[in-house]
Amino acid sequence: LDDGGAIEVRGGRHPVVERLLAAGEFVPNDLALSRDERQVLVVTGPNMAGKSTYLRQAALIVLLAQVGSFVPADSARIGMVDRIFTRVGLQDDLGAGQSTFMVEMVETAGILHQATGRSLVVLDEIGRGTSTYDGLSIAQAVAEHVHNDPRLGCRTLFATHYHELTELAARLPRVHNCSVAVAEQGGDVVFLHRIAPGGADRSYGVHVAQLAGMPRPVLQRAWELLAAHEGERGAGAGQGVAQRRGAPQAAGMQLGLFAEPPPSPVVEELLALDLNAVSPIEALNRLYALQALARNADGGGER
Repeated sequence: LDDGGAIEVRGGRHPVVERLLAAGEFVPNDLALSRDERQVLVVTGPNMAGKSTYLRQAALIVLLAQVGSFVPADSARIGMVDRIFTRVGLQDDLGAGQSTFMVEMVETAGILHQATGRSLVVLDEIGRGTSTYDGLSIAQAVAEHVHNDPRLGCRTLFATHYHELTELAARLPRVHNCSVAVAEQGGDVVFLHRIAPGGADRSYGVHVAQLAGMPRPVLQRAWELLAAHEGERGAGAGQGVAQRRGAPQAAGMQLGLFAEPPPSPVVEELLALDLNAVSPIEALNRLYALQALARNADGGGER
């Protein structure tokens, strides 16, 4: 603990989350912030990957160090802070008639009015409670204000799903990007929970929905709509995430927002099957055949 402007953590851990996991399962991460070079760290990556845990563990390590406690890290150098400001989680205030988004804006405004150059600011998903463009505009304006306002200059961790914010690092000298590493294996994703330099380019939202047990027809439709939205945004410049994932598309046409998906041969054959006219062994054989047909229609992948 010193009077400098740097926060440097090696092998930092979240003490509560680490305690809840089996020994050795928690993935430690480093952190480097400073008022003069790495003032704002934009953290991107998919849901469930560990962005919020990373932000919270940083705030806890600084707090524990400043009260004189041991810290959950291999090593840490903490420049003293006057206050720790956090805008994390989602909640509304029904008693005061405030929506989730209104509460988020009130808390963010309070941080921007009260923070100083010696503060640590933790912002998690600013702008998510409203429409995409409104939310993105507010999030970018907040990030720029934290960086540009000479009164502030506070060390800031800024987690977001707005990948457009990663472009700030190209024109604001004290903004840096990092992301939570993800490995893709056979169309599925594995969250590595490791912080890596550079920004993420997608959120893997449909993958997370699949992990949550969303019904298969919903997932299938989500992939189709994702491909349609990517096409509307001009995805011709590169292959979109849905195409890379192998989402089905009607040949020669772009799916509209409410377009009907192409008929499934598996469903058609299943509906045509007369269950009262087949023996149990024949029904079992037909089921095996339908399963093979479904796998072929889905690209041969195991589920």
